[in-house]
Order: sequence, then C-alpha cells, then structure tokens
Amino acid sequence: MTARTDRPDIAGVIAPPPLIYVGVMILALLLQRLHPIGLLPWRFVVPVGVATLLLGLIAIPAVLAFRRAKTRPEPWKPTTALVTSGPYRFTRNPMYVGFTMLYVGAACWINTAWPVILLPLALGLMQYGVIAREEVYLERLFGDEYRAYRSRVRRWL
Repeated sequence: MTARTDRPDIAGVIAPPPLIYVGVMILALLLQRLHPIGLLPWRFVVPVGVATLLLGLIAIPAVLAFRRAKTRPEPWKPTTALVTSGPYRFTRNPMYVGFTMLYVGAACWINTAWPVILLPLALGLMQYGVIAREEVYLERLFGDEYRAYRSRVRRWL
C-alpha cells in the first residue's frame, strides 16, 4: 500500500491512531447498548482489565523514546529520526501494541465483548490506514537503515 498524500514529508495516515481506537470503541459501545454481550465472568473483570490496561502502558516508554530522539511520535507529522531503542528493540509498533492493550483492557473493565468482536476492524484500519503508510514513508525517508531495522524487529510482537 502506498501513502496517499500530496506531501512527501509525512506518512499520509488516514487518522490519528488513538482516534481509530476511540472511534471503534464508540461503535462497540453503541452496539452494546443495542445488544448487550458480556465478556468475562464478573470475578475476572477487574483483575483482567487492570492487568491488560497495565500492559498498555508500554506506549509511555515508546513515546519517551521518540522524545529522546527529538522526533515527533505523531505519524501525521514529519519525522526526523528512526527510533530503534527502548521498546522499539522488540516491536516496530510499541505505541500501537499499547493502544491495543488499553482498548482490550477497557473492554474487559467494562465487561463487554463488542470491542473484542470489533478489534479486527480497529487492527485492519491500523494496518492498512496507518502502519502500511508509515512503512512506505519510513523506507522512503531512511532507506537501507529502515529495511535493516524492519528485517530484524517484528511489526507487532
């Protein structure tokens, strides 16, 4: 997939990633109101929700790695450095892994299955509307350095 933008200095993502997750969550909550579906037995709601939300905090060191590299974490703005340190040693998308864990943790906490049912929609929008476009942009910007990074570090986990 190629980035669809008139500006070669940005990735041309379809929307800010947090907005994608929030939008799908809102759709899930609307569906929950129309047709409620529980996710977990009540005794597991808080422990599983809290544990998953805590896993989502991987997004914080990911943002800090961008700050240390003096580049912007927002994929709709130009980037000036390829970040490969911190959590980026293990996954090329630790912020998105974090957002996904926060999304699933919220679903567990409020005990509704709809966000989990719609998770493939959120991940599809992320993959094709954000990640694929970022990858084209980063390869164009950093060339062999990005290709080498991509070959040694997984996209998700």
